[in-house]
Amino acid sequence: MTEKQNKLEQHFERYQSILRDLTLMSDVLMRNVLKEKECAEYVLRTILNRKDLTVTDVTVQQDHKNLHGRSAILDCVAADTEGSRYDIEVQQGNGGASPKRARYHSGMLDANTLKPGDDFDSLPDSYVIFITEEDVLGDGLQKYHVGRKVKETGKEFNDHSHIIYVNTAVQDDTELGRLIHDFHCRNANEMYSETLAEQIRNIKETEKGVTDMCQEMEKIYKEGIEQGIEKGIERMVLNALQNRSAREVSEMLKLPLEQVLNIERQMPAQ
Repeated sequence: MTEKQNKLEQHFERYQSILRDLTLMSDVLMRNVLKEKECAEYVLRTILNRKDLTVTDVTVQQDHKNLHGRSAILDCVAADTEGSRYDIEVQQGNGGASPKRARYHSGMLDANTLKPGDDFDSLPDSYVIFITEEDVLGDGLQKYHVGRKVKETGKEFNDHSHIIYVNTAVQDDTELGRLIHDFHCRNANEMYSETLAEQIRNIKETEKGVTDMCQEMEKIYKEGIEQGIEKGIERMVLNALQNRSAREVSEMLKLPLEQVLNIERQMPAQ
């Protein structure tokens, strides 16, 4: 075995260890689950309480271009039979799910929907959904549905744009509560939803699934190293910190302890 092959094998051993502990609150695992239409459909039906919703298309890590400003890579973009479009984002740390980011994602979703010459009234319903580890909006609710209203009359503005926050800090014995429970499960056998559990097994318990995920995590790791403490390396560290100490993560990923501690400070208090 060459030195390069040996190094790659060592990395894969670390990634396999991380993979066992990942939950759907990790965006790298979430994307690989929700890329299956049946899984995205189940999640959207549950969050929106719409059993009639049928997903026709799912794209993960979609780069929405802005020629005159900042582009955005959306974690999971889905469309349904009515043409409505959905952006699903998972957020582990304290930042990254602010109202202004939700507004920007909503605008990018719309900007990449119409073709030249299309009438503005043909814009479909759009939904930006943040699934957050803590209560970002701070009112103790499990779900927040944000929509525009006319301030003077209180009437709905009806621009068909929706922003939804799902606070996974609140679990209960409802369908949404059970979905939230599943988002925090490391083991497929602990999940309520067989739809989600089946895909988790495909990813964590089959040779192909484990290999594919290790390759994806290796790509994220390399991108993070190239860019410094950017989104890629932060995700990897946050994933590992779910079940390991900062020192263990530092040794496992061969990163300076102070770098890991800086990222750990972004995590919500338990």
